[in-house]
Amino acid sequence: MAKRVRTWDKAKYERYLKERRGQGEGSSYRPWISVHDFSSLGTISRIAGHKTGRIHHFLSRNELNYFYLLEWSDKVLDIREQYPLLDVTFAADIARRAGISYPRDNVSGFPYVLTCDFMVTTQEGLRARTIKCTTDLRNPRTVEKLEIERRYWAYQGVDCIMQAMKEKN
Repeated sequence: MAKRVRTWDKAKYERYLKERRGQGEGSSYRPWISVHDFSSLGTISRIAGHKTGRIHHFLSRNELNYFYLLEWSDKVLDIREQYPLLDVTFAADIARRAGISYPRDNVSGFPYVLTCDFMVTTQEGLRARTIKCTTDLRNPRTVEKLEIERRYWAYQGVDCIMQAMKEKN
């Protein structure tokens, strides 16, 4: 039996915005997705961050491992995980121009908000970072969504790197 109802619609989107998910910086930031929102195939974690003074939510072991690298870097000032591409109209337009079907809820048809694994504030500016398991990159749909994300941040002038990592058991 499913633990949570996973439908996505306008009401849920507006509730997330009202809860200020995906907004704020440092200790006031709330991730767009928390580990409680849906089940993950990976190892989920909630870890206290030293730099931010808040709990971080990670949906895979690779995200957690990358977080530790960021946490200990002297160049990193702020770490925001599950960071949303909030301008859904812009993201959907990027997808349309690329010939990619923008992801929508199967029941409601409402467009999903894509997320970046990390939005990192450094001394040099913002850095969008996405970490994927190498096996995930075999899925053409995953690659399409990554391309939407890559173009979104490029148009915003944000340095974006997507890194594949081998998942350890």
